[in-house]
Amino acid sequence: MNTNTSTIKLNDINVEVIRKSIKNIHLSVYPPNGHVRVSAPNNVSLENLRIFVISKLNWIKTKKAKLIAQEREALRECINRESHYLNGKRYLLKVLEVNEPPKVSLSHSEIILQVRPGASAVKKVKVLDEWYRKQLKEALTPIVQKWEKIMHFSVSKISVRKMKTKWGSSSPEDSHIRINLELAKKPSECLEYIVVHEMVHFIEINHNERFIELMDEYMPKWRFYRDELNRLPVRYDSWKYID
Repeated sequence: MNTNTSTIKLNDINVEVIRKSIKNIHLSVYPPNGHVRVSAPNNVSLENLRIFVISKLNWIKTKKAKLIAQEREALRECINRESHYLNGKRYLLKVLEVNEPPKVSLSHSEIILQVRPGASAVKKVKVLDEWYRKQLKEALTPIVQKWEKIMHFSVSKISVRKMKTKWGSSSPEDSHIRINLELAKKPSECLEYIVVHEMVHFIEINHNERFIELMDEYMPKWRFYRDELNRLPVRYDSWKYID
């Protein structure tokens, strides 16, 4: 797909314009500082794009303000009594250094991280991430099965990945959904919202009126879950926001 870029300047807002072989204009505001991007068909003039962006200025400013105000988690060092989350619940980390294979276990108030003596912070994060991946995959299975029955189609593949710009993505052509690893830390309702969001993209690929109607039909409270997910703290190095 051929692309080219340019910039529209509107007072203190710079809008990146990316030309693509697409049919519709897509406007996005990206974390952490509200970078604005427009993806546009090759045949739409720059002046028409400027008019379009001006018509969306209030929306852009609102999104930028929310992003800048969103709470950020400090970078995790994986030390004792550091706060970590699972399914929206806060736990304190307990690090045990023993001469045995690394593992993670859970108590009512602690995530217990067992590593070998002298393990680096990078190694500790890797062990925790693998544990989070396992927890998330286990949580995803019943959610996807539930919505396959409701929507009357199957998901062929579910992937868990670290993502910088999205909570999830999908490929309708092969019924594949990808889920951000960070969702293991968020409330289960937020995870279910993302699953439904991505599965609805199997029916309607764009975020248009039909997509919104389908979301309203399947999950009437989806806006509440979206706002809750956007309100929750995100990792210091994460770039996420849902329109």
